[in-house]
Amino acid sequence: MSRFLAVLFVLCFMSCNTNKIKIKEVPIKSEKVVIAHRGASGYLPEHTLPSKAMAYAMNVDFIEQDIVLSKDNVPFVIHDIHLETVTNVAVIFPNRNRNDGKFYAIDFTFDELKQLNVSERFDLATNEAIFPKRFPIFKSNFRLHSFQEEIEMIQGLNKSTGKNIGIYPEIKEPEFHQKEGKDISKIVLDVLTKYGYKTKNDNCILQCFDAKELKRIRDKFKSELFLVQLIEFEEEELKLEEFAEYADGIGPWIEQIITGKDKNGKWLISDLVVNAHKNNLKVHAYTFRADQLGGFNTFEELLNIALYEANIDGVFTDFPDKVIDFINKN
Repeated sequence: MSRFLAVLFVLCFMSCNTNKIKIKEVPIKSEKVVIAHRGASGYLPEHTLPSKAMAYAMNVDFIEQDIVLSKDNVPFVIHDIHLETVTNVAVIFPNRNRNDGKFYAIDFTFDELKQLNVSERFDLATNEAIFPKRFPIFKSNFRLHSFQEEIEMIQGLNKSTGKNIGIYPEIKEPEFHQKEGKDISKIVLDVLTKYGYKTKNDNCILQCFDAKELKRIRDKFKSELFLVQLIEFEEEELKLEEFAEYADGIGPWIEQIITGKDKNGKWLISDLVVNAHKNNLKVHAYTFRADQLGGFNTFEELLNIALYEANIDGVFTDFPDKVIDFINKN
Protein backbone atom coordinates (compact mmCIF):
# COMPACT_ATOMS: atom_id res chain seq x y z
CA MET A 1 0.00 0.00 0.00
CA SER A 2 3.02 2.30 0.23
CA ARG A 3 2.56 3.12 -3.44
CA PHE A 4 -0.53 5.13 -2.47
CA LEU A 5 1.16 7.21 0.20
CA ALA A 6 2.49 10.62 -0.75
CA VAL A 7 6.18 10.11 -1.57
CA LEU A 8 8.18 13.23 -0.88
CA PHE A 9 11.76 14.38 -1.24
CA VAL A 10 12.48 16.81 1.59
CA LEU A 11 15.13 19.31 0.58
CA CYS A 12 16.41 21.16 3.59
CA PHE A 13 18.86 24.03 3.51
CA MET A 14 19.91 26.63 6.03
CA SER A 15 19.22 30.27 5.32
CA CYS A 16 22.34 32.26 6.13
CA ASN A 17 20.27 35.35 7.04
CA THR A 18 17.47 33.89 9.17
CA ASN A 19 19.13 30.69 10.37
CA LYS A 20 15.81 28.91 9.75
CA ILE A 21 15.24 25.66 7.95
CA LYS A 22 13.20 25.90 4.77
CA ILE A 23 11.48 22.71 3.58
CA LYS A 24 10.34 22.06 0.04
CA GLU A 25 8.15 19.11 -0.90
CA VAL A 26 8.64 17.58 -4.34
CA PRO A 27 6.09 14.89 -5.32
CA ILE A 28 7.26 11.90 -7.31
CA LYS A 29 5.05 10.69 -10.15
CA SER A 30 3.25 7.63 -8.84
CA GLU A 31 2.45 4.38 -10.56
CA LYS A 32 -0.97 4.30 -12.21
CA VAL A 33 -3.38 1.99 -10.44
CA VAL A 34 -5.92 -0.25 -12.16
CA ILE A 35 -9.03 -1.21 -10.19
CA ALA A 36 -11.31 -3.91 -11.60
CA HIS A 37 -14.72 -2.24 -11.30
CA ARG A 38 -17.13 -4.93 -10.04
CA GLY A 39 -14.58 -7.40 -11.42
CA ALA A 40 -14.03 -7.84 -15.14
CA SER A 41 -17.59 -6.62 -15.55
CA GLY A 42 -17.20 -5.76 -19.22
CA TYR A 43 -16.99 -9.49 -19.93
CA LEU A 44 -18.92 -11.35 -17.20
CA PRO A 45 -21.86 -10.37 -14.95
CA GLU A 46 -20.74 -7.83 -12.37
CA HIS A 47 -19.74 -8.89 -8.86
CA THR A 48 -19.74 -12.60 -9.60
CA LEU A 49 -16.83 -14.79 -8.57
CA PRO A 50 -16.06 -15.71 -12.22
CA SER A 51 -15.87 -11.99 -13.00
CA LYS A 52 -13.46 -11.49 -10.10
CA ALA A 53 -11.33 -14.48 -11.11
CA MET A 54 -11.11 -13.13 -14.66
CA ALA A 55 -10.05 -9.73 -13.33
CA TYR A 56 -7.43 -11.38 -11.14
CA ALA A 57 -5.96 -13.15 -14.17
CA MET A 58 -5.64 -9.77 -15.90
CA ASN A 59 -3.11 -8.71 -13.22
CA VAL A 60 -5.01 -5.72 -11.87
CA ASP A 61 -3.83 -3.87 -8.78
CA PHE A 62 -7.15 -4.08 -6.95
CA ILE A 63 -10.50 -5.81 -7.29
CA GLU A 64 -13.58 -3.90 -6.11
CA GLN A 65 -16.33 -5.23 -3.83
CA ASP A 66 -19.56 -3.34 -3.14
CA ILE A 67 -20.88 -4.50 0.23
CA VAL A 68 -24.51 -4.85 1.34
CA LEU A 69 -25.93 -6.71 4.36
CA SER A 70 -28.39 -9.59 4.33
CA LYS A 71 -31.20 -9.96 6.88
CA ASP A 72 -28.94 -12.17 9.01
CA ASN A 73 -26.04 -9.70 8.89
CA VAL A 74 -23.92 -11.43 6.28
CA PRO A 75 -21.94 -8.88 4.23
CA PHE A 76 -22.24 -9.90 0.60
CA VAL A 77 -21.16 -8.49 -2.73
CA ILE A 78 -23.65 -6.62 -4.91
CA HIS A 79 -23.80 -3.08 -6.23
CA ASP A 80 -27.25 -2.03 -5.02
CA ILE A 81 -29.18 -2.44 -1.79
CA HIS A 82 -31.95 -4.02 -3.86
CA LEU A 83 -31.85 -7.11 -6.06
CA GLU A 84 -34.19 -6.89 -9.02
CA THR A 85 -31.87 -5.36 -11.66
CA VAL A 86 -29.24 -8.14 -11.59
CA THR A 87 -31.08 -11.25 -10.31
CA ASN A 88 -34.24 -13.29 -10.85
CA VAL A 89 -35.56 -12.43 -7.38
CA ALA A 90 -38.96 -11.44 -8.80
CA VAL A 91 -39.36 -15.00 -10.11
CA ILE A 92 -38.03 -16.89 -7.08
CA PHE A 93 -39.62 -14.69 -4.40
CA PRO A 94 -42.45 -12.85 -6.22
CA ASN A 95 -44.19 -11.45 -3.12
CA ARG A 96 -41.17 -10.20 -1.19
CA ASN A 97 -40.93 -6.68 -2.63
CA ARG A 98 -41.60 -3.56 -0.56
CA ASN A 99 -44.23 -0.94 -1.31
CA ASP A 100 -41.96 0.80 -3.81
CA GLY A 101 -41.82 -2.40 -5.85
CA LYS A 102 -38.17 -3.10 -5.07
CA PHE A 103 -36.74 -6.26 -3.53
CA TYR A 104 -34.34 -5.19 -0.80
CA ALA A 105 -31.40 -7.41 0.03
CA ILE A 106 -31.78 -6.70 3.71
CA ASP A 107 -35.17 -8.51 3.70
CA PHE A 108 -33.57 -11.83 2.68
CA THR A 109 -31.37 -14.24 4.58
CA PHE A 110 -28.08 -15.15 2.99
CA ASP A 111 -29.33 -18.69 2.33
CA GLU A 112 -32.24 -17.18 0.40
CA LEU A 113 -29.94 -14.89 -1.52
CA LYS A 114 -27.82 -17.87 -2.58
CA GLN A 115 -30.87 -19.29 -4.38
CA LEU A 116 -30.93 -16.41 -6.85
CA ASN A 117 -29.45 -16.50 -10.32
CA VAL A 118 -27.32 -13.46 -11.15
CA SER A 119 -27.44 -11.84 -14.56
CA GLU A 120 -25.86 -9.08 -16.55
CA ARG A 121 -27.59 -5.84 -15.48
CA PHE A 122 -30.89 -5.24 -17.28
CA ASP A 123 -33.59 -2.60 -17.63
CA LEU A 124 -36.71 -3.54 -15.68
CA ALA A 125 -39.02 -1.76 -18.11
CA THR A 126 -37.73 -3.49 -21.24
CA ASN A 127 -35.96 -6.58 -19.86
CA GLU A 128 -33.08 -5.63 -22.14
CA ALA A 129 -29.43 -5.55 -21.12
CA ILE A 130 -28.06 -2.14 -20.12
CA PHE A 131 -24.91 -2.95 -22.11
CA PRO A 132 -26.19 -5.02 -25.05
CA LYS A 133 -22.78 -6.16 -26.29
CA ARG A 134 -21.80 -7.73 -22.98
CA PHE A 135 -22.59 -11.19 -21.59
CA PRO A 136 -26.15 -12.28 -22.47
CA ILE A 137 -28.69 -11.78 -19.70
CA PHE A 138 -29.68 -14.84 -17.65
CA LYS A 139 -27.32 -17.19 -19.46
CA SER A 140 -25.14 -19.73 -17.67
CA ASN A 141 -25.24 -19.96 -13.87
CA PHE A 142 -23.95 -17.18 -11.60
CA ARG A 143 -24.63 -16.74 -7.88
CA LEU A 144 -24.28 -14.14 -5.18
CA HIS A 145 -21.45 -14.63 -2.71
CA SER A 146 -20.33 -13.29 0.65
CA PHE A 147 -17.58 -10.76 1.19
CA GLN A 148 -15.65 -13.44 3.07
CA GLU A 149 -15.88 -15.85 0.12
CA GLU A 150 -14.41 -13.29 -2.22
CA ILE A 151 -11.59 -12.38 0.15
CA GLU A 152 -10.74 -16.06 0.54
CA MET A 153 -10.65 -16.54 -3.23
CA ILE A 154 -8.37 -13.52 -3.76
CA GLN A 155 -6.09 -14.45 -0.87
CA GLY A 156 -6.03 -18.05 -2.09
CA LEU A 157 -5.01 -16.92 -5.56
CA ASN A 158 -2.36 -14.66 -4.06
CA LYS A 159 -0.92 -17.72 -2.35
CA SER A 160 -1.11 -20.04 -5.34
CA THR A 161 0.21 -17.50 -7.89
CA GLY A 162 2.65 -15.54 -5.77
CA LYS A 163 0.92 -12.28 -6.69
CA ASN A 164 -0.33 -9.69 -4.22
CA ILE A 165 -3.54 -8.29 -5.66
CA GLY A 166 -5.53 -6.10 -3.29
CA ILE A 167 -9.17 -5.61 -2.42
CA TYR A 168 -11.11 -2.36 -2.71
CA PRO A 169 -14.41 -2.68 -0.79
CA GLU A 170 -17.13 -0.03 -0.77
CA ILE A 171 -19.59 0.29 2.10
CA LYS A 172 -22.97 0.83 0.44
CA GLU A 173 -25.70 3.04 1.87
CA PRO A 174 -24.58 3.08 5.55
CA GLU A 175 -27.41 5.41 6.56
CA PHE A 176 -30.00 3.05 5.07
CA HIS A 177 -28.49 0.12 6.98
CA GLN A 178 -28.43 2.12 10.22
CA LYS A 179 -32.13 2.94 9.83
CA GLU A 180 -32.68 -0.80 9.48
CA GLY A 181 -30.82 -1.35 12.75
CA LYS A 182 -27.53 -2.57 11.28
CA ASP A 183 -24.05 -1.06 11.62
CA ILE A 184 -22.61 -2.15 8.30
CA SER A 185 -19.30 -0.33 8.85
CA LYS A 186 -18.53 -2.24 12.04
CA ILE A 187 -19.42 -5.55 10.40
CA VAL A 188 -17.22 -4.83 7.37
CA LEU A 189 -14.30 -3.65 9.50
CA ASP A 190 -14.56 -6.78 11.65
CA VAL A 191 -14.34 -8.95 8.53
CA LEU A 192 -11.37 -6.98 7.22
CA THR A 193 -9.56 -7.30 10.54
CA LYS A 194 -10.23 -11.05 10.65
CA TYR A 195 -8.58 -11.45 7.25
CA GLY A 196 -5.57 -9.29 8.07
CA TYR A 197 -6.55 -5.94 6.57
CA LYS A 198 -5.80 -3.40 9.27
CA THR A 199 -3.36 -0.76 8.01
CA LYS A 200 -2.26 1.04 4.87
CA ASN A 201 0.31 -1.69 4.32
CA ASP A 202 -2.26 -4.46 4.01
CA ASN A 203 -3.30 -3.98 0.36
CA CYS A 204 -6.84 -2.88 1.07
CA ILE A 205 -8.50 0.42 0.20
CA LEU A 206 -11.86 1.15 1.82
CA GLN A 207 -14.25 3.55 0.07
CA CYS A 208 -17.63 5.16 0.71
CA PHE A 209 -19.77 7.98 -0.70
CA ASP A 210 -21.02 8.93 2.76
CA ALA A 211 -18.48 11.44 4.13
CA LYS A 212 -19.92 11.34 7.63
CA GLU A 213 -19.57 7.58 7.73
CA LEU A 214 -16.05 7.50 6.31
CA LYS A 215 -14.99 10.03 8.94
CA ARG A 216 -16.67 7.85 11.57
CA ILE A 217 -14.61 4.90 10.36
CA ARG A 218 -11.43 6.90 10.86
CA ASP A 219 -12.36 8.63 14.10
CA LYS A 220 -14.65 6.28 16.02
CA PHE A 221 -13.30 2.95 14.83
CA LYS A 222 -9.70 4.24 14.62
CA SER A 223 -9.20 2.52 11.28
CA GLU A 224 -5.68 2.77 9.88
CA LEU A 225 -6.72 1.60 6.42
CA PHE A 226 -6.25 3.67 3.27
CA LEU A 227 -9.59 5.48 2.95
CA VAL A 228 -11.06 6.94 -0.23
CA GLN A 229 -13.88 9.48 -0.19
CA LEU A 230 -16.10 8.88 -3.20
CA ILE A 231 -17.65 12.03 -4.67
CA GLU A 232 -20.11 12.87 -7.43
CA PHE A 233 -21.31 16.45 -6.93
CA GLU A 234 -19.70 19.78 -7.79
CA GLU A 235 -20.04 21.16 -4.27
CA GLU A 236 -17.94 18.28 -2.94
CA GLU A 237 -14.99 19.53 -4.97
CA LEU A 238 -14.74 22.44 -2.51
CA LYS A 239 -14.30 20.13 0.48
CA LEU A 240 -10.89 18.66 -0.31
CA GLU A 241 -9.23 20.13 2.78
CA GLU A 242 -11.98 18.65 4.91
CA PHE A 243 -11.67 15.25 3.21
CA ALA A 244 -7.90 15.29 3.72
CA GLU A 245 -8.41 15.37 7.48
CA TYR A 246 -9.52 11.73 7.46
CA ALA A 247 -9.19 10.32 3.92
CA ASP A 248 -6.14 9.40 1.83
CA GLY A 249 -7.77 9.80 -1.55
CA ILE A 250 -10.87 10.75 -3.46
CA GLY A 251 -12.89 8.84 -6.04
CA PRO A 252 -14.53 11.33 -8.41
CA TRP A 253 -16.70 10.76 -11.46
CA ILE A 254 -14.54 11.19 -14.56
CA GLU A 255 -16.79 14.01 -15.81
CA GLN A 256 -15.75 16.04 -12.77
CA ILE A 257 -12.22 15.95 -14.19
CA ILE A 258 -12.73 16.06 -17.95
CA THR A 259 -15.56 18.56 -18.18
CA GLY A 260 -16.19 18.95 -21.92
CA LYS A 261 -14.59 20.67 -24.91
CA ASP A 262 -13.67 24.25 -25.68
CA LYS A 263 -14.68 26.03 -28.91
CA ASN A 264 -11.69 24.54 -30.68
CA GLY A 265 -12.63 21.00 -29.74
CA LYS A 266 -9.93 20.57 -27.08
CA TRP A 267 -10.90 18.61 -23.98
CA LEU A 268 -11.15 20.73 -20.83
CA ILE A 269 -9.60 19.52 -17.61
CA SER A 270 -10.74 20.85 -14.24
CA ASP A 271 -8.49 21.73 -11.31
CA LEU A 272 -9.81 18.84 -9.22
CA VAL A 273 -6.79 16.55 -9.58
CA VAL A 274 -4.30 19.38 -9.02
CA ASN A 275 -6.16 20.55 -5.94
CA ALA A 276 -6.48 17.02 -4.60
CA HIS A 277 -2.75 16.45 -4.98
CA LYS A 278 -2.08 19.72 -3.16
CA ASN A 279 -3.98 18.21 -0.26
CA ASN A 280 -2.01 14.95 -0.49
CA LEU A 281 -5.06 13.07 -1.78
CA LYS A 282 -4.74 10.38 -4.43
CA VAL A 283 -7.35 10.44 -7.22
CA HIS A 284 -8.96 7.20 -8.42
CA ALA A 285 -11.64 8.12 -10.96
CA TYR A 286 -14.69 6.14 -12.10
CA THR A 287 -15.90 4.60 -14.41
CA PHE A 288 -13.88 3.80 -17.55
CA ARG A 289 -15.90 1.74 -20.03
CA ALA A 290 -14.75 0.83 -23.53
CA ASP A 291 -18.38 0.52 -24.61
CA GLN A 292 -19.47 3.87 -23.16
CA LEU A 293 -17.06 6.53 -24.41
CA GLY A 294 -19.03 9.69 -23.64
CA GLY A 295 -17.91 11.67 -26.69
CA PHE A 296 -14.36 10.34 -26.97
CA ASN A 297 -13.31 8.85 -30.29
CA THR A 298 -11.56 5.88 -28.72
CA PHE A 299 -11.03 4.31 -25.31
CA GLU A 300 -7.33 5.05 -25.68
CA GLU A 301 -8.04 8.77 -26.14
CA LEU A 302 -10.04 8.82 -22.91
CA LEU A 303 -7.32 6.96 -21.02
CA ASN A 304 -4.54 9.19 -22.32
CA ILE A 305 -6.26 12.40 -21.30
CA ALA A 306 -7.31 11.09 -17.89
CA LEU A 307 -4.09 9.32 -16.93
CA TYR A 308 -1.45 11.53 -18.48
CA GLU A 309 -2.95 14.95 -19.12
CA ALA A 310 -5.22 15.16 -16.08
CA ASN A 311 -2.70 13.00 -14.16
CA ILE A 312 -5.15 10.90 -12.17
CA ASP A 313 -3.55 8.20 -10.05
CA GLY A 314 -5.85 5.33 -10.87
CA VAL A 315 -8.94 4.17 -12.73
CA PHE A 316 -11.99 2.09 -11.96
CA THR A 317 -12.69 0.16 -15.14
CA ASP A 318 -14.98 -2.57 -16.46
CA PHE A 319 -12.23 -3.48 -18.95
CA PRO A 320 -9.06 -3.84 -16.87
CA ASP A 321 -7.15 -5.71 -19.56
CA LYS A 322 -7.54 -2.82 -21.98
CA VAL A 323 -6.35 -0.28 -19.40
CA ILE A 324 -3.36 -2.42 -18.41
CA ASP A 325 -2.37 -2.87 -22.06
CA PHE A 326 -2.61 0.89 -22.62
CA ILE A 327 -0.51 1.73 -19.56
CA ASN A 328 2.14 -0.83 -20.50
CA LYS A 329 2.51 0.81 -23.91
CA ASN A 330 3.01 4.30 -22.47
